[in-house]
Amino acid sequence: MGEKEERMMMTGRHTVVDIFCVGCGSIVGWKYETAHEKAQKYKEGKSVLERFKVSGPDGSSYWANHEVSQHVGGSDADDV
Repeated sequence: MGEKEERMMMTGRHTVVDIFCVGCGSIVGWKYETAHEKAQKYKEGKSVLERFKVSGPDGSSYWANHEVSQHVGGSDADDV
């Protein structure tokens, strides 16, 4: 995991750390360390993996099909 940093996301300000792939070193998501808004406290200690950045054990994508990917919203990281 990376260093703690403050990020303004769609749901408010959070202290997060990036999560890296141990194989290639790419950032694949983040972990919420601190949520600064009371309504977002449930996120503390939780991690987010961006599905499009993670491959299955056989190297294939985790997307089931094209239709599914059209209905999935963006992540908070899109606003950074």
